Amino acid sequence: MPARNTVHASMAGTIDVGGDLTVNRLGYGAMRITGPYILGEPADREEAKATLRRAVELGVTFIDTADSYGPHVSEELIREALHPYPEDLVIATKGGLVRRGRGPWPADGRPEHLVAACEGSLRRLGLEQIPLYQHHRPDPQVPYEDSIGALVQLKEQGKIRHIGVSNVTEEQLRTAQALTPVVSVQNRYNVDDRRSESLVDLCEQESMVFLPWAPIQDLDGNPAITTLAERYDATPRQIVLAWLLARSPAILPIPGTGTVSHLDDNVAAVAIKLTPAEAAAVRDGTPL
Repeated sequence: MPARNTVHASMAGTIDVGGDLTVNRLGYGAMRITGPYILGEPADREEAKATLRRAVELGVTFIDTADSYGPHVSEELIREALHPYPEDLVIATKGGLVRRGRGPWPADGRPEHLVAACEGSLRRLGLEQIPLYQHHRPDPQVPYEDSIGALVQLKEQGKIRHIGVSNVTEEQLRTAQALTPVVSVQNRYNVDDRRSESLVDLCEQESMVFLPWAPIQDLDGNPAITTLAERYDATPRQIVLAWLLARSPAILPIPGTGTVSHLDDNVAAVAIKLTPAEAAAVRDGTPL
């Protein structure tokens, strides 16, 4: 692998969000800059802000966050560290989950909650318009059409530029698409959990962006990852990020971390270009 100081996120290529926002195809997920269990302040606030600044320095032009991370802490840190924002930086945030403690993340898809959540994100991020606003998770107590309809109204008011959905089935995606253009899908997806495989392909076919969350899970049991880590003088985590980049041009990985050193390792993965045979071996968990 090239030395860290020669690696830049642009080496992953670019991807268009909504047809008019071009970003480098390795982003940054800002969930881990909060405290333990995604609650409260980070242990080292300055390290969290340094990590955000380092991401931009390394060419990251897409940052993903949510109002529930902290709650509010992630968005506040992004503004403190990066405002005024570089012109090419796209900040995506989400609304629709509530974070009150270490237990479950309750959904709240009521239109009035989503409107308040979006307006709160605008204030915390210091934005007049959120480039990509994603509905965090369908609320079984609220008709999905009502939740997405609230985002459509916010878009009509100019508070949202593009709408994305998260944690959805294909049926729910189609419901949202019947109401508004949907430019992104953010679902759980990794080597061991590919239940959203068809949605990855659908995003590629329909020029949407697929944002995989929990992208790095259970690496020890995959012999191809171990072999490729040795072959490329890389970490297993870097091999998995390289696999995501190879899996589909619609995938925009958003690995998260709260430390500069870990961020450097993540971005260095863009230098690894897996062959089709190597990517297939990772997918299938077969020895090379």
